[in-house]
Amino acid sequence: MHITLQKSTIAKQSSIQITGSKSESNRLLLLKALYPEISLDNVSNSDDSNLMTNALSSNTGLVDIYHAGTAMRFLTAYFSVQEGREVVLTGSKRMKERPIEVLVEALQELGADISYVENEGFPPIKIKGKKLIKNKVSLKANVSSQYISALLLIASKLENGLELTLVGDITSVPYIKMTLSLLDEIGVDATFNGHVITVKPKVNAQTPKTLTVESDWSSASYYFSIAAISEVGTEIRLSSYKENSLQGDSVLVDIYKHFGVSAVFNDHGVILKKEFSNLEPLTLDLKNAPDIAQTIAVTCFALGISCDLTGLHTLKIKETDRLVALKNEIEKLGGQVDITDKSLHLSTSTIINEFVPIETYHDHRMAMAFAPLALKTAIIIKDAEVVSKSYPTFWDDLKSIGFKITE
Repeated sequence: MHITLQKSTIAKQSSIQITGSKSESNRLLLLKALYPEISLDNVSNSDDSNLMTNALSSNTGLVDIYHAGTAMRFLTAYFSVQEGREVVLTGSKRMKERPIEVLVEALQELGADISYVENEGFPPIKIKGKKLIKNKVSLKANVSSQYISALLLIASKLENGLELTLVGDITSVPYIKMTLSLLDEIGVDATFNGHVITVKPKVNAQTPKTLTVESDWSSASYYFSIAAISEVGTEIRLSSYKENSLQGDSVLVDIYKHFGVSAVFNDHGVILKKEFSNLEPLTLDLKNAPDIAQTIAVTCFALGISCDLTGLHTLKIKETDRLVALKNEIEKLGGQVDITDKSLHLSTSTIINEFVPIETYHDHRMAMAFAPLALKTAIIIKDAEVVSKSYPTFWDDLKSIGFKITE
């Protein structure tokens, strides 16, 4: 489905309800599978979380998680400790190109029985669940934090817990801390000192407890972008967000001050307000929040300001190579982008071509990051349904605040 976003103006004041964080939901869904006494509220309605739910409740020998990278990594660890269960874990064509070797080797070191079905180092993988006795493993610290979180999520169920040593510079620290905070919430004893994370085994049953998932900050990023591109005085209310968030993408609050957007928290969420216009260049290291790089690059392009974004090495192994994708699409619109394997430079530009068809590359964030450009010019988004991966109601929510969208 291709959609056209006509040049639009949004309401001066609007409100949006965004469902739970995909990152928090997928971690808590796995913990609930390990500790069924836990109940969850405000779980993400994303494809990824639905796939995670279905995979955890399935009793078949083949589990297909399609494009869901988080689910692939978390379930690799989960099925490794399901004693007596044998599963082949597979995914989409793109998923079969996304490396899993680092995680598989760490689990094998702990004693897991995992083998490759097709290509060495990549899904699909065959997992024979068993009791894991060993408790010490090292992992390169600059790999995807999801490998680290996958190990931490099952650690309390290992016979002797886990001592995980991270080697080198640690990236995506907020996501590791999110996992540890959620473990703490369910009573798992874990410490993070220097480069060593220790998780103790949890022997006693979990006390029944309901956990509420905070709304998704990555999804909020598109409204920060909309606020930044809007007229001074525009207000957008988002619920349910909290000031002391576990999610790394909450750095949006500080980053978007650069564009003149303030964020004020209350009991129900956060109010974004465009206070002033600022066209100064932007320099940012996004190693702790790479998922918002696309949104920020498009915001800068829409406002005609240059930016230098670094710390983006993990973007090459996402749903698509996001750096190449950003360069391709922004240049079709009239911008100029230079990339390396871990950085992006956007030059100042005053041109925005209209009715440009934006390729989404099976990547939900490409579709959503480019949508705010409709406040400047008409734009076409190809394969617009890809947003269901993380935010199924995105297009309806945009219409509700004034975007003019036709199929």
